[in-house]
Amino acid sequence: MAKTAAHGEPRKRPSQARSVAAVAAMVEAAARIIEVRGWTALTTNHVAELSGVSIGSLYQYFPSKEALLAELVRRERAMLLHDVGLAMALEGELPFAIQQGVMAGLAHQFRRPALALALESAPSSPSLQREDEALRQALADQLAGLLARHGVADPDMAAADVIALCRGIIDAAALRGETDMASLARRLGRAVHGYLDARGPAREAAASA
Repeated sequence: MAKTAAHGEPRKRPSQARSVAAVAAMVEAAARIIEVRGWTALTTNHVAELSGVSIGSLYQYFPSKEALLAELVRRERAMLLHDVGLAMALEGELPFAIQQGVMAGLAHQFRRPALALALESAPSSPSLQREDEALRQALADQLAGLLARHGVADPDMAAADVIALCRGIIDAAALRGETDMASLARRLGRAVHGYLDARGPAREAAASA
């Protein structure tokens, strides 16, 4: 019996340049629809029309709009992780590295704010839950590595707390329609540094143990 793709997974991955470009066009079409009209307007027929491919070609790769949505989330996740990873890899003290990581994350959010907000409000599904958890874990791993290099005690827990803190502030700002990235970055910086400073005694105790 032939295997079928999971509801939120692609049927297959493109292997040739032409098919890679076609899939990228489909995913970008999905992004534009969601960005302008919201995720409720997303349909496979609309994506096929906007991307210039036949509905049959679309179904070769994506069995459903949920699969398209999950692939879009994967694309956005990859870009965010790349930008934040590069920013936090820069040489400097911990406050500088955190500031660079925060700015990279905000730049990603503000690059297409309507899309970011629409993706946050998309209905939950097993595939999107997996993608959300994968993003959280990948960001936590990046940040935990940075915190460990700077001697922060229990870096895994600290990273998880910092990500939850930042995500709450960023999501609330997006819902309010904030557009001042510099102001938001300053508030995030104060919140993160305040949290890490409060862990100071634990770091000192760990260092003297």
